[in-house]
Amino acid sequence: MIAVVVVWGTNYTLVKDALEGMPARAFMSLRFGLAALAMGLVLLAVEGHKPMPWKAFLRLTALGFVGNTLYQLCFIEGLARTTAANSGMLTAVSPVVTAALGAALGIERLRRPVVAGLSLAVVGTLLVVGARGPNLGASTWTGDALIVGSSLCWSIYTVGTRAVGEGISALRVTAITMLTGAPGVVLAGASQVIEMDASRVGASGWVALVYSALVPLVLAYFVWFRSVQQVGTNRTTLYGTGIPVVAALTAWAVRGERPTLFQVLGAALILTGVLISRRKDTAITKA
Repeated sequence: MIAVVVVWGTNYTLVKDALEGMPARAFMSLRFGLAALAMGLVLLAVEGHKPMPWKAFLRLTALGFVGNTLYQLCFIEGLARTTAANSGMLTAVSPVVTAALGAALGIERLRRPVVAGLSLAVVGTLLVVGARGPNLGASTWTGDALIVGSSLCWSIYTVGTRAVGEGISALRVTAITMLTGAPGVVLAGASQVIEMDASRVGASGWVALVYSALVPLVLAYFVWFRSVQQVGTNRTTLYGTGIPVVAALTAWAVRGERPTLFQVLGAALILTGVLISRRKDTAITKA
């Protein structure tokens, strides 16, 4: 899971650089189409074809739409409109939102530390969004909102995978949700792919596309959902608190996106809220 944190944290800067030479939705369409194809081939090679209950398949299809189609659209369009550092810091609220959704759906009890953590994370998110640097224009509001929307989609996706039923492997869950979510993603970027002048995309752009498809999407997705099945959503999403730190440091080192003081404070509040939400509720309850 530490490797997943590093891969996803550095992916913001990698994708941001790739978007400078390729239209956003074209990159998204090609990247996710390749990832879904690769994941489907891996599933066939490892597990082969297995029948699945129709109800479970419909549930995975719905999760694929939310966690892949909507998530990818929000993520790529949001990243194209804001900075890599801002994107990484805003996703820090995802673990707390995941915990709150899990409680709302009855997967786990909403403890007081989660409520306190969520409150801090909301304040921190507002600070990150509001504390803009001198080079960030009004258009970043749209990008920031889309990144927050992608985090919400990811939280719903993560919690939803716990309710698909037993006996379905993490690999199958990941592959089916990617394959069912792929048509919407590919169609959303099809027009830009057709209009794109491929000769203007450098070798580094194609390498970034292939790497971003096979490592952050295929390999990291599988590891993430295997962890969700084995240790649960809360312990898995705890690792996610390191993603914004890696994202901000990478963007600072590679792109020179130096965060403002209030953005650092906002990120600190989000991470503090996440850590508080992990504490055990020591209050004594009556039997």
